[in-house]
Amino acid sequence: MEKLPNLVEDIVQTSLNTGPRGVLRLAQGVQAFLGVGQEWLTDVSKSANSFAGLPTELQLGLLSPFYLRRLFERMGATYIKLGQFIASAPTLFPPEYVQEFQNCFDRAPPVPFEEIESILRKELGKPLESVYEYIDPTPIASASIAQVHGARLKGSREDVVIKVLKPGIEDILVADLNFVYVVARILEFLSPEISRTSLVGIVKDIRESMLEEVDFYKEAANIEAFRRYLETMGLTGNATAPKVYRYCSTMKVLTMQRLYGVPLTDLDSISSLVSNPETSLITALNVWFGSLLACESFHADVHAGNLWLLRDGRIGFLDFGIVGRISPKTWAAMEVFLGSIAIEDYDSMASSLIEMGATNQDVDAKAFARDLEKVFSSIKELDTEIVVATTTGTATNATAVAANIVVDERQMNALFLDVVRVSESYGLKFPREFALLLKQLLYFDRYTRLLAPNLNMLQDQRISIASNSRSRV
Repeated sequence: MEKLPNLVEDIVQTSLNTGPRGVLRLAQGVQAFLGVGQEWLTDVSKSANSFAGLPTELQLGLLSPFYLRRLFERMGATYIKLGQFIASAPTLFPPEYVQEFQNCFDRAPPVPFEEIESILRKELGKPLESVYEYIDPTPIASASIAQVHGARLKGSREDVVIKVLKPGIEDILVADLNFVYVVARILEFLSPEISRTSLVGIVKDIRESMLEEVDFYKEAANIEAFRRYLETMGLTGNATAPKVYRYCSTMKVLTMQRLYGVPLTDLDSISSLVSNPETSLITALNVWFGSLLACESFHADVHAGNLWLLRDGRIGFLDFGIVGRISPKTWAAMEVFLGSIAIEDYDSMASSLIEMGATNQDVDAKAFARDLEKVFSSIKELDTEIVVATTTGTATNATAVAANIVVDERQMNALFLDVVRVSESYGLKFPREFALLLKQLLYFDRYTRLLAPNLNMLQDQRISIASNSRSRV
């Protein structure tokens, strides 16, 4: 009970920081809770009429992975981002929740252009006509936190994209994250078991990560650090990231060079841009691997929308809202782990995971290696089916080909979860960077199966994952 005064003081201070906006979010939260609760009651009613009884998912109520994900989506920006964090952090959350929150998509209706214009005028402090020659009122993309519009700069006539923070998002984030923090503090106070999981520490990490995403100064710094890395390593002829225009960027507005290209899953367009897609993939891999230690941070969201083949043949890295930072010690262990996967050396794999994970107990490395071998034997059974979609334009009669690898992502995520589950059974807890790294490697695995199916990215001599000659720039 000696911790009670500190808890009360923390709750009071957090409530004061939240202010009236907390009341509004509470009302919205109740509305979302009632809506999903109605969905659950409807599903319970349907199941009650069957002879099979209530499924486990329905017995758990709104705490089940499915209904909790639905509640998060109804709650909006903060909880969608929180759901995506859960999906990308199998080292921290139960596997059934990680799997379900893979479906937590960040889509949102666009904000009217008049509101976007108003934000731009307020942030830039000058007439828009003095900065931009024109702004396309139709957004290129609209997510829960930001909206992106195409534009052209006045004077230089350079094509740019403007990323604008949606109105009111900061208040919503602060109110929601403060609420989550208070709940975590209360749970830790009430349950010693939860206290040992460092729940409050996890919530603080989430809060820091999410607030970074709404500070476009930080995203601009991430982009510029990556561009410096490319310049220092002599890689600007192979890859690029958008140039940031600081004079028309603020914490809520980010104006960047517009890059033109295609995602690495657009087979038809890639073939028209380069003669050998495998070479482009190797370039992307080498640039990304090189950034792990030679750059201040690494790109931690390399899905197809953020990794392009540009019209000039270079690789374009887009959207630096999510980045990771890795210590040399963790990367050294990660290198051994990747190398052991390539040659199926499970003893070495076990040793590297033990080195990477935090534990207070002795680990039976031999038994751990045997369990890992059982897990990785399932790799050979992975479904690598590639679905190729072909469409024909009505006006030009031209045929476009795009591809995607289905089922594989869930299977690969399941494989990763198995590795984490087995590791945790031996008392190992991994840093979040481990999950971020593995997630990006799964994306690159997808690109490899699609563009260069005969390439082994962990063994090919053209791909360098060695770090002994790198230092941060």
